[in-house]
Amino acid sequence: MQSLIRFGLSGAAATLTHVIVFVVLVEWFQMRPLFAAVPAFLSALSVSYGLNYRWTFSANGPHRILLPKFLLVSVTGLLLNLLITYLVVDHWQLWYGFALLAIILIIPLSTYLLSKFWVFRH
Repeated sequence: MQSLIRFGLSGAAATLTHVIVFVVLVEWFQMRPLFAAVPAFLSALSVSYGLNYRWTFSANGPHRILLPKFLLVSVTGLLLNLLITYLVVDHWQLWYGFALLAIILIIPLSTYLLSKFWVFRH
């Protein structure tokens, strides 16, 4: 249970990072949401890996093994992120906030399960 709470807090920090970068790029730099999703995701990725490795799962495995697994899970999350953003904004022509909401609800749970049972499994 403790790892789930820590994952939630780490995820909140990563999600906040994602949202801030995403909104700044869309609102201040008029970047298309589909393109803004990539740097926002990569910013959140660095926060997420560091917190999950050290704090959430207290991993002690080598980065050369854990990081590629984490990147695979993260890239899967990125592709899902891009698909959701594309469908909501470009295909259904809805406000990008709906895409963000769907991303926040779907991606963290799936990445937690993959991280706990595959990436950082002891």
